[in-house]
Amino acid sequence: MPDANDVKPSRLAPPPVTRRSFLSLSALVSFLAAMGTALAGVLRLPKPTVEPGPVRRYKVGHPEQFPLGAETLFAEENFVVRRDAAGIYAIATTCTHLGCAVARTSEGFACPCHGSKFADNGRVLAGPAPRPLPWLEISRAADGQLVVYVDREVPPGTHFPV
Repeated sequence: MPDANDVKPSRLAPPPVTRRSFLSLSALVSFLAAMGTALAGVLRLPKPTVEPGPVRRYKVGHPEQFPLGAETLFAEENFVVRRDAAGIYAIATTCTHLGCAVARTSEGFACPCHGSKFADNGRVLAGPAPRPLPWLEISRAADGQLVVYVDREVPPGTHFPV
């Protein structure tokens, strides 16, 4: 009976893989994987990764519904509409720190989450809020109602004339 050391390699068996050939093949596969990933990234560039959402606008009523000095809170939509001598304006009631809904207080607004305090005009009085409450754009619809655009900020002090 032949010994295991006496067996001759078959001509059909593949040659043994050397260290050099293994490293060369690994380098080639790594290069091709990197190029494939880069190509996939380049092919995704023309398509935006963030799809635009719907425009958030709300009809709030006719200007006559807001008497001088009136304040109307739209809690579901997170804004307040006010009227003064200069006109009508809207201020968002979402804290600029982490997006909590602010509550009305005697001084203005207060964030129940982290303690930011805002004046009646949205200016930051205290807390971690980095900027004032945003003022929102108001326009008039074709039917005469006022429309508040929640996604469009205007400079503080911007009033819709009535």
